[in-house]
Amino acid sequence: MSENERVMELSRLAETSRAVSSTRSRSAKIALLADLIRDLDPPEVEPGIGLIVGSPRQGKIGVGWATVASVAFEPAERSSLTVGDVDTLFEDLARAVGPGSTGRRKELLSTTLCRATDGELEFLRSVLVGELRQGALAGVVSDAVAVAAGVPKDLVRRAVMLRGDLGSAALTALIDGAAGLEAVRLRVGRAIDPMLASTAADPAEALLSTGTSLVEWKLDGARIQVHRDDDDVWVFTRNLNDVANRLPHVVSVVRAMPARQLVLDGEVMGFNDAGAPHAFQDTMSTFGTEMDRPDNMVLRPFFFDAMLINDQDLLDEPLSIRRAAMLDVVGPHSIPAIETSDPIVAQQHLDAAIAAGHEGVMIKSLHGAYEAGRRGKSWQKIKPVYTLDLVVLAAEWGHGRRQGWLSNLHLGARNADPDGPPFLMVGKTFKGLTDDLLEWQTAAFLEREISRSSSGHTVHVNPDLVVEIAVDGVQKSTRYPGGVALRFARVRGYRPDRAPESADSIDNVRLLLPGARFG
Repeated sequence: MSENERVMELSRLAETSRAVSSTRSRSAKIALLADLIRDLDPPEVEPGIGLIVGSPRQGKIGVGWATVASVAFEPAERSSLTVGDVDTLFEDLARAVGPGSTGRRKELLSTTLCRATDGELEFLRSVLVGELRQGALAGVVSDAVAVAAGVPKDLVRRAVMLRGDLGSAALTALIDGAAGLEAVRLRVGRAIDPMLASTAADPAEALLSTGTSLVEWKLDGARIQVHRDDDDVWVFTRNLNDVANRLPHVVSVVRAMPARQLVLDGEVMGFNDAGAPHAFQDTMSTFGTEMDRPDNMVLRPFFFDAMLINDQDLLDEPLSIRRAAMLDVVGPHSIPAIETSDPIVAQQHLDAAIAAGHEGVMIKSLHGAYEAGRRGKSWQKIKPVYTLDLVVLAAEWGHGRRQGWLSNLHLGARNADPDGPPFLMVGKTFKGLTDDLLEWQTAAFLEREISRSSSGHTVHVNPDLVVEIAVDGVQKSTRYPGGVALRFARVRGYRPDRAPESADSIDNVRLLLPGARFG
């Protein structure tokens, strides 16, 4: 990018980010973002989109809170940074690796950030540490790209799906319009965004909208997307990183399938000697070191969808067609599933999945196309939700839209050991908190404050507030003194009717460990 092309000032992005954060209206967010996107020059589109969604196009650049906080200087009075300047900074940060890289990153940050105003610094810090919470999720920005380019939203979403990159799809939309987007095709070896599921309370609720459906076991494994072109095999993670070299068993299984070209969606999971599935964290710990593991720790692949088989692009075909084609290829490596419209039969399949040690079930419309990157109603996940009454031990000051509120809760369970501390920390969460609840709890915590961390970021409180927390389960953890950590914790509400002494004990929390849960 040449200097004369770097025309958009960073202040414009920071101002738009603040404006987007201050409105709850999706249409208003889209309008604000579309105005910004229209004014990006072509070389600025991909880096600009990355900044807008808080995900730099360079990916991980090795900068966290500690590095950012260690760089001290006075903010500039006038803006002089451009989108191009920041993109160059991120390129340089990504290349700073090896011995001395920490010092080099600090030097790079100091040189550039000293030119930023207060508003720009707040925006950049949020991007750098992955905490740009402004409500401008990728779906909102995707729709804003469509408005800015004057093209149908579905075309942009499809291009994002097939490219696996919002910035690249945005550039195509703005330069080549609808015709350019329509020309984007599924390509073997290039990962696409995985299709996502919404949540239903039970099979009966899901089947009301899906009708006769596929009811499929939901494995607690690691999502994979496998591509094959003759002997070349790619195994992409949920984040679209190729990890084929870590999973030789998966590669061997796919190479043995009766097809020349494949794009498959599935999971990998480990099993113990008795055939019981490993906990998610154990599967993930095996994920990076499978080649060094004994046979009983090798991750096994299971597939549930096919997007391409040989020369047949199946993306727009209904699930019934995709699944039939997939079963002909993957054979025993498919996930157990049944077809039914009967809630009782679906519940029985869910019970069987839980009894086998799995998470729950997926209920999928047999008529739905593969909508990559979207969380629609044609796929609905159902798994048990557990609730715990825990005490608040501390809270962290929020960032972005939650600036000025105590947000991230430190949660504790009652300690059954009378010789130990009264409560043991088991996790954190900022999920499920409304603005009204944030305002109330900030005042309540400050009234109960007993100390602060050295940075002032964490406020420790008298543990007399009980909060009801919904979780999907727990997992073993060395991070917390209770030896467990909550999974997908979110706030249901505070329990003024409960005393801290009646909060759930650490033993109750441990009962949600996979082994304890399934015997």
